[in-house]
Amino acid sequence: MELFPAIDILDNKVVRLKQGKYDAVTVYHDNPLEQAQIFAGEGATWVHIVDLEGARSGVPTQLSTIATIVKDTGLKVEVGGGVRSLATIEQLAEAGASRIVLGTSLAQNPELAAAAVERYGDLLCAGVDALNGEVAVQGWQEGSGQSAEQLVLSLKNKGYRHLVYTDINRDGMQTGIDAEAYKSIAASAGFAVTASGGISTLEDIHALAELGTEVIEAIIVGRAIYEQSFTVAQALAVLNSYR
Repeated sequence: MELFPAIDILDNKVVRLKQGKYDAVTVYHDNPLEQAQIFAGEGATWVHIVDLEGARSGVPTQLSTIATIVKDTGLKVEVGGGVRSLATIEQLAEAGASRIVLGTSLAQNPELAAAAVERYGDLLCAGVDALNGEVAVQGWQEGSGQSAEQLVLSLKNKGYRHLVYTDINRDGMQTGIDAEAYKSIAASAGFAVTASGGISTLEDIHALAELGTEVIEAIIVGRAIYEQSFTVAQALAVLNSYR
């Protein structure tokens, strides 16, 4: 089970949004590379990067930043935001991304979702972001009219084997996790998923670890680390105690 500290980038700054709202922004660092270096220094081996401008516009804006982070820190990078074409996936792969998250395209362009995983396989990760059970798209600004369970079942059949599931109601709110939701999504997918949204304490890390690697592949943590609820090193120590 891996820990993915999150670096959400907006206007070239490290930020967090509350429930995906672009008018509810907190800036935590002025330099994404320096933040990635801090995480690497605390023992992280992965980082989860979200290009928030790309997520909203559909045009990725952080290719050079991703390439620099990979080169200068040695971290593995999982990246999402604005991934809506095979050309963008290729650009991110060339920038050094170890995993690329498709979000909006999964619900709105199933042909692309199928072609992408056929071509790129394990490099691809499905990003399913749900608000009250409905998949949200376009940087969480719109509902898709499709349930998260329905979408996950369709992705399993397409060949996806990595999935980030985000509960938007909890994202950036530090309200704790819904363990049952992750168990349900993993059961629908047929493989372990990455948990995202609401993780606020080390007890939440323990609760996710206790679900086991059959349910949870990785854990994304953002605001809790930035607001010093716990450190990357402390979270890793919890996960390592379950190995």
